[in-house]
Amino acid sequence: MPAEASGYPPRMNPTSDDLREALKTVAVVLKGTGRPFALAGGYAAWAHGAPESINDVDFLVRAEDAEELAAELAAAGLTVVQPPEDWLFKVPIGPSVVDVIHRSLSATVEGELERAESRGVLSVEMPVVSVTDLVSDKLLALTEHYCDVAAVLPVLRALREQVDWPEVVRRAEGHPFAEAVLFLLDRLEVVPGVAPAG
Repeated sequence: MPAEASGYPPRMNPTSDDLREALKTVAVVLKGTGRPFALAGGYAAWAHGAPESINDVDFLVRAEDAEELAAELAAAGLTVVQPPEDWLFKVPIGPSVVDVIHRSLSATVEGELERAESRGVLSVEMPVVSVTDLVSDKLLALTEHYCDVAAVLPVLRALREQVDWPEVVRRAEGHPFAEAVLFLLDRLEVVPGVAPAG
């Protein structure tokens, strides 16, 4: 897999225009490969109606396709960076970074890609991770090292009517940070009845 270091990390904070342009650029290349992929993370939430992401862009792909997709992106003239983590690679575009992820926290990648919904995002038709998978992944990403509940709650509030909450509760079982957020959603009456039992 190409492992350029040039252009990463980004030189400055990206604007929403920077992030949107990076999203479209990578989406068009991924779409052209014919391999399964889906928009994930904050911009998937945005595509479903949540506030716009201000950090980066995420796409989900299968692990067995990662090396070929990285080569396709590099062949399209984009820089591909392999960070120490073995579950993603990064594509810096100007001040923006696109994460191409091949691991899911709440379900199989194959399952998430199968459940992805086709949507027009910035005039490009592409698969977008389903709301239930998206919310589950966001909750299970919370750990003692990263537990920014203030960043997660507005997304959950915006998407709450589209989520299969019993399924999210099932996936969150045994994950204390995810269960804590579900408890908050119940107590704040954002999503009544989702507090873990006991």
